[in-house]
Amino acid sequence: MTRRVLAGVLVLLLAAACAIVEVFYLPLRAGSVLVPLSVVAAVAGNLVFTRAMHELTGAIWAAFLPGAVWLAVIGRSAIARPEGDLLITDGGASTQTAVVNLAFLLLGSLALAFALGTLRRRPRPTQGTAAALGTSRSSPVEPAVADQPPETAGRT
Repeated sequence: MTRRVLAGVLVLLLAAACAIVEVFYLPLRAGSVLVPLSVVAAVAGNLVFTRAMHELTGAIWAAFLPGAVWLAVIGRSAIARPEGDLLITDGGASTQTAVVNLAFLLLGSLALAFALGTLRRRPRPTQGTAAALGTSRSSPVEPAVADQPPETAGRT
């Protein structure tokens, strides 16, 4: 239990750090060309952190947390501070900046929605089932009998 919580906290811290780095690398340029490295990082980060949280904790509700952290960082970065500082802008006169910022927000959110939408709930083994007992469902001695319902067991 403690290991799961620590792993979940670690994933959240990494997701927050990655989101902060993504925001600061949004205006990255190679010469005069804007490089959309943050868009790729947002998509990959949201997919990886959501799946990692689900795998480590085993809970679907916990898989929402890295996305919530990403959205919180992005949301706060898009609000101007009292001094006028703004990290995610509308692009101003630059169409390139506007397109990359919009792609960052849109594709990052879509990757998050995709990752959450494709998660499957793990079935819990119950007492007396083959999974709980650590055995396989079919028996090597009587394969036909093991696969039939109890009222028809033994009939062929």
